[in-house]
Amino acid sequence: MTVIYEDNHIIIVHKESGEIVQKDKTGDTPLSDIVKDYIKEKYQKPGNVFLGVVHRLDRPVSGLVVFARTSKALSRLNEMFRKGEVHKTYWALVQPSPSINEATLTNWLTRNEQQNKSYAYNKEVPQSKKAVLSYRQIAQGDQFSLLEIKLMTGRHHQIRCQLAHMGCPIKGDLKYGAKRSNPDGSISLMARRIEFTHPVSQKTICVESPVPQNSLWNKILSTGNSRKETTL
Repeated sequence: MTVIYEDNHIIIVHKESGEIVQKDKTGDTPLSDIVKDYIKEKYQKPGNVFLGVVHRLDRPVSGLVVFARTSKALSRLNEMFRKGEVHKTYWALVQPSPSINEATLTNWLTRNEQQNKSYAYNKEVPQSKKAVLSYRQIAQGDQFSLLEIKLMTGRHHQIRCQLAHMGCPIKGDLKYGAKRSNPDGSISLMARRIEFTHPVSQKTICVESPVPQNSLWNKILSTGNSRKETTL
């Protein structure tokens, strides 16, 4: 866990792939408990530390997670997430490259609880929920493309499911059609940037998560940067 931003009302941390945000049936220590311990130790707080979980990231996904440090911030952030006033940007490595470099995807998703998996359809079906995202390709390597994704809705496994339905599964995501797993069990999807109005101070908060430091990400990003410099 790396703290990206903190004040009296909120704390934003970088979640590593493999960490869980909240307690689940595995019994593994959740990120929420790790953040509580950090706050308790740093500020020498006696007794229980308040920490509100505002949203989640899938276990194999890395990136930014926002927590509330006060009940006032929690209630306001919950409302902001519900209204879509918190803007999240994701990065994903996919294979193959999309046939269109930039597009908006609209599907209807159903969720299978037993499989912990969602299925995408091109038209509304029973028990389905509308799912909308936009993407653009920002870099391309020898095998994988880097997509920047913005969500208009928040559905179960939405990015993973919609990109796979498009024919471009995320690297390492066996559940949604990737050719092979990543060695560490992660999938190459990260919550890269988050922007919103602070629930108490009203100032604009915009933070970015560090990019994974490995040869594949470095190679693709250097390709993307060189492309942008050439275009400019």
